[in-house]
Amino acid sequence: MEFTDLRTQYLQLKDEINERIQRVLDHGQYIMGPEVEELESRLCALTGAAHCITVASGTEALLIALMAIGIRPGDEVITTPFSFVATAEVIVLLGAKPVFVDIEPDTCNISAAGIAKAVTSRTRAIIPVSLYGQPADMDQINAVAAEYGLVVIEDGAQSMGASYKGRSSCNLSTIGCTSFFPSKPLGCYGDGGAIFTSDPRLAAAMREIRVHGQSRRYVHTRVGVGGRMDTLQCAVVLAKLPRFEWELEQRRRLAERYAVILGDRVETVRVRPGRSSAFAQYTVMVDDRDRVRKYLTDLGIPVAVHYPVPIPQQPAYAAVSLDAHCPVASRAAERVLSLPMSPYLEESSVAFIGDSLLAATGGPPI
Repeated sequence: MEFTDLRTQYLQLKDEINERIQRVLDHGQYIMGPEVEELESRLCALTGAAHCITVASGTEALLIALMAIGIRPGDEVITTPFSFVATAEVIVLLGAKPVFVDIEPDTCNISAAGIAKAVTSRTRAIIPVSLYGQPADMDQINAVAAEYGLVVIEDGAQSMGASYKGRSSCNLSTIGCTSFFPSKPLGCYGDGGAIFTSDPRLAAAMREIRVHGQSRRYVHTRVGVGGRMDTLQCAVVLAKLPRFEWELEQRRRLAERYAVILGDRVETVRVRPGRSSAFAQYTVMVDDRDRVRKYLTDLGIPVAVHYPVPIPQQPAYAAVSLDAHCPVASRAAERVLSLPMSPYLEESSVAFIGDSLLAATGGPPI
């Protein structure tokens, strides 16, 4: 049993993936080859966004988005304390300050109700994270942003394929960002990411920033980065796209099976009405996590913790987090545990995992 079964996925898609890679090897355009534009077009169709800019990673997507809206030293960006560190990392790299708003206890997403209280005269943007694959309350977040003249950048690194009130993740705000890290719901075989927007001015700026700020070859109109997604990685994602909707349905079906087995005997991250999750992870919350984790791993069940330490408590971020007060995130960090989740996970394995978790937490299996 694997936590994320990329091996089986490759075997299922071997011919398509190999054919796509071979095509790149044959034409030899490893940087900005035709697969880049093709993937961007396909992703626009998938999300409904007018523009897609593929980039080198999900982190690079967030960084380029912040650069495009002009984030500078001294600015503030409101975000969640409970995410992979890249969400705050890019803010600090630009000399701005991350302002952390605590999370909802049932979704582990940023609490939209607390955002307005965190806005100051220096606030420029909000970065909600669609954690574990489920978007945050984007209507309320967008409303706060509109009231104060802020830009919303959805960190959809885990939520490609999810939806909020019928709209696709990564097309829920001014800018959406995603990651194609191999373990994501839609992943490549290295690093990769994408930025989405329906604002043509921002799209043009982000395309320039992606290639060292060039408007045309050797004409640098703005400061940029080397942020291109290479052609081979685009080819891998293109090979996976035709099966992506099926894989999402499998993830959701297995999540429903987990939910039935666990019932109300184990606390789980909840999917709110009007939203769907890509289930990048299936995450539960348990007391005495170390003991439960050992019990499961001793049975050969791979589990993971996303995330054991909130960002404001990380040593590198202590200096910019002195005023952070996030008790819900701190409590979640002590209790969250992610179970195996993959479109290729057998239902019998889900039953074994669920029953084992019930046994580990003291509840009788079904």
